[in-house]
Amino acid sequence: MDTLPGTPVDRILTASLAVSSALTLLSSLLYAVNGWEDGAAAVLQIVGGVLGALAVVRLVTYLRDLPWLSAAVLVLGLAGACGVVAYGINTIAVGLGGLDLIDKSGAAAVLKPLGLFWPLALLLAGIGLLRGRRVPSGVALGIAVAAVAFPVTRIANLAWPAVAVDVVLLACLAALPVVLRDAEQAPHPVPAATP
Repeated sequence: MDTLPGTPVDRILTASLAVSSALTLLSSLLYAVNGWEDGAAAVLQIVGGVLGALAVVRLVTYLRDLPWLSAAVLVLGLAGACGVVAYGINTIAVGLGGLDLIDKSGAAAVLKPLGLFWPLALLLAGIGLLRGRRVPSGVALGIAVAAVAFPVTRIANLAWPAVAVDVVLLACLAALPVVLRDAEQAPHPVPAATP
């Protein structure tokens, strides 16, 4: 999938990388300061998750040379963005004295895999970016390593390490459009003529 550079769709998808990550970071900061049942943090998490779906579409455009991997990132990432939103809604419900669905069985069990699809999609995107060699390896590795740490910090309720993970994700995802644009604008060596 490609978008025409400079179009409104292109700009929205590109901005979603940084804005989604920034909202997630802000929600993690609020969770760290106010606790895991903070309603304002949950609202930021929900909006960040919605914008995360757009960020997934942008990531898929960066993986166009790896069609099967980009398809996996698309499916897992969109499902994962739904998981991020669902966890945020659950947090609001718990904060208002409602039932915590995370530890329930039956239909509520769908939340856990949805939540894990998000970091799995980011891990696959990081691996794809590393394989594609279109971005500095530090950016791709940063996404992959943060993707592995993301669920660990959330499942173990490690609020400040979660903030650190989100800082890495924000830095790496926000850098992607810049480093890709610079790579595309760099002069390409002309092959030597053969006699």
